[in-house]
Amino acid sequence: MAKKPSGKNTSGRGLRDLTVKVKTARGRRLSSTRWLQRQLNDPYVTRAKAEGYRGRAAFKIMEIDDKYRFLVPGARVVDLGCAPGGWLQVAVPRVNALGEKSGKKVGTILGIDLQEVEPLAGCDLHQLDFMDEGADEKVKEWLGGKADVVMSDMAASSSGHKQTDHLRIMSLCEAAAYFAFDVLEEGGTFVAKVLAGGAEGELQKLLKQKFTKVANYKPPSSRSDSSEKFVVASGFRG
Repeated sequence: MAKKPSGKNTSGRGLRDLTVKVKTARGRRLSSTRWLQRQLNDPYVTRAKAEGYRGRAAFKIMEIDDKYRFLVPGARVVDLGCAPGGWLQVAVPRVNALGEKSGKKVGTILGIDLQEVEPLAGCDLHQLDFMDEGADEKVKEWLGGKADVVMSDMAASSSGHKQTDHLRIMSLCEAAAYFAFDVLEEGGTFVAKVLAGGAEGELQKLLKQKFTKVANYKPPSSRSDSSEKFVVASGFRG
């Protein structure tokens, strides 16, 4: 049985002392072999398994929230593209979605994804395309009001072409931002993954018009060879 995630950031030292080497199998591309070897030797992958998280991405939102503090007790949170649920697992104890912290406000967490997501205590999960007409109204109905946080770790399918992938992710992030404008409460926060590469400039301009503060952050758990970073826009102007 997997251990219950604590929601706390702990050191990953000592979890893996040996480097695992993967041989290229017949029919497997070299890129796939490299990915597999990187996964097997990734301390965050090891930590995720040891601590019961559904993926290494859980540590990204953990580190982002440790710095910016938006997952607070009582917060109403929408996680776009929430599968497999690692971000949700981190959010549950932090917003007190299960009401385990006596005397603290109880938060609400809504997970949205194109695919079905395994149930998670404290979360209301829906299979929905957030870009569908009327999706914003459904989300507000399910939440019982507007959201305090809209967060997204979504990434478009990789084409293998760096510039194309950058544009696809930026387009997805921009769509998520417009969705956030429709469902966020005044003073709310928008968090999303972007890729460095040039096209994010227009998104930054847009967010600075809508929020009082816009920051960019690359958490320690984000791989050093990845161009990903996270934009954290707080103080939604409404």
